[in-house]
Amino acid sequence: MSTSRHSISRRSFLALAGAAPLVHAVPPGKRIPLGLELYSVRNELKQDLMGTVRAVAKMGYEGVEFYSPYFDWTAAYAKEVRKLLDDLGIRCFSTHNSARSFAPENLSRAIELNQTIGSKIIVMASANKVENLDGWKAVADRLNQAAEKLKPLGLRAGFHNHETELKAIDGRRPLEVLAANTTKDVVLQLDVGPCVEMGFDPVAWINKNPGRIGSMHVKDWSPDPAKGFKVLLGEGAAPWKQIFQAAEKTGGIEYYLIEQEGSAYPPLETVERCLAAFKKLHG
Repeated sequence: MSTSRHSISRRSFLALAGAAPLVHAVPPGKRIPLGLELYSVRNELKQDLMGTVRAVAKMGYEGVEFYSPYFDWTAAYAKEVRKLLDDLGIRCFSTHNSARSFAPENLSRAIELNQTIGSKIIVMASANKVENLDGWKAVADRLNQAAEKLKPLGLRAGFHNHETELKAIDGRRPLEVLAANTTKDVVLQLDVGPCVEMGFDPVAWINKNPGRIGSMHVKDWSPDPAKGFKVLLGEGAAPWKQIFQAAEKTGGIEYYLIEQEGSAYPPLETVERCLAAFKKLHG
């Protein structure tokens, strides 16, 4: 078979294609949806879940993330919640879970509930007590096992960082161990607030993990000891412009979630003010 000096074999082409960096930038003109982590209004949710979700939708939030008590819902109640979301025209983007949702005996229930309410990512928000780096590697194995089971169902596993995962053990942060030992099918849900509190650069982290930051908790933190996490979005130290830019250029962001620990205002007013602040900060 004749060849020219400009020809390239199929094998070489595939090798080059595989080596090319994946593009994770948000397409021009595409707007990233904004939801609310409902832990922000936890007392209101406990008293009146349906009414609270209605109030959140009326503010203009496009979706929600339910947190761990959802795991105790009956199948019938989950269907009622899904009907409410559909009627309001909003979505459940994901769920915020304790480690029990990922236990082999519980994962099927988590799958059923998430499928019912329309959630696409089951996020582990606490790994319980982990002693050492080998323990964190075991957590990574559990996430990989869940991701493998979820993928054929159109669902994904995720992990949400708190301060614990940012405290070094033997010179390595647990979050770095999790990222290095999980597959790209595991979403690294970034909680910005703890990163800023712990001096961990969220922009550098996003850029180091292209395509894996599918979800983000938009939470601020102030170095003022009297405030900490109890500040409105934009009143803390997080570099939001750079964070949003990195998330949309490199991170593979699919949706943002406002999360609040409190402020000088009542919870529902707080999240409404944060929604307005997000629009100004993000543009």
